[in-house]
Amino acid sequence: MSYQRIICLVPSLTELLVDLGLKERVIGRTRFCIHPEELVSEIEIIGGTKNPTIEKIRGLNPDLIITNKEENREEDVEQLREFCEVIVTEIDTISEALDWILKLGSMLNVKSNARTMVHTIRELQSKIPKREPIPTAYFIWRDPWMTIGNDTYIHDVMKAYGLINVFGEYERYPTTDLDELSKLNPELILLSSEPYPFKAKHIEVIRKYCPDSNIELIDGEWFSWYGSRMLTAFQELNRWRS
Repeated sequence: MSYQRIICLVPSLTELLVDLGLKERVIGRTRFCIHPEELVSEIEIIGGTKNPTIEKIRGLNPDLIITNKEENREEDVEQLREFCEVIVTEIDTISEALDWILKLGSMLNVKSNARTMVHTIRELQSKIPKREPIPTAYFIWRDPWMTIGNDTYIHDVMKAYGLINVFGEYERYPTTDLDELSKLNPELILLSSEPYPFKAKHIEVIRKYCPDSNIELIDGEWFSWYGSRMLTAFQELNRWRS
């Protein structure tokens, strides 16, 4: 089937579809689908990732809806399946992200573009600098403080770049506190720009507990956005770790 009216509820994959040359076939996106800005601004917003407007989506008469197991709620997926074909992606590793680029490329008849993209990403992977591993904590939220476990895409990117996740014994997105962080005493602490917008003032809060750690603000898209964003992310991470 040649899909012509696609709605995507996954920010990373909306960007991927556009970068694969499919922008004219994408008729709906979430308000968090912000890249590439100059192109997605022309695509209609149908709500958020966790609260899409089901009736608005129905009214757009899509022939394919792309979702993600983590980004979107199961109950919304089930409602959408009542009137449209729905793909549920599951992406917890770099390898799975590359596989989905190829799968979507094949399904949407842009195989060549997908293969070229994956080849370029793999070339960037081959150029990851060889550095000594660093015990690292990566924070995505505060109040409560939240980090990442061993079954997440962020963890896999960290692993690829020699960042040993000090919370790696946990799964998904565990909560913690600064007392536990102090006991773990990681060499490096990364404060992500998303989903919580960490600022310089938060570095000072953590420094009281971990005075010997290197604490940095980091672009969360480098670690958490897959799809075509991996091109930019891996270029930047290669420079950052060089």
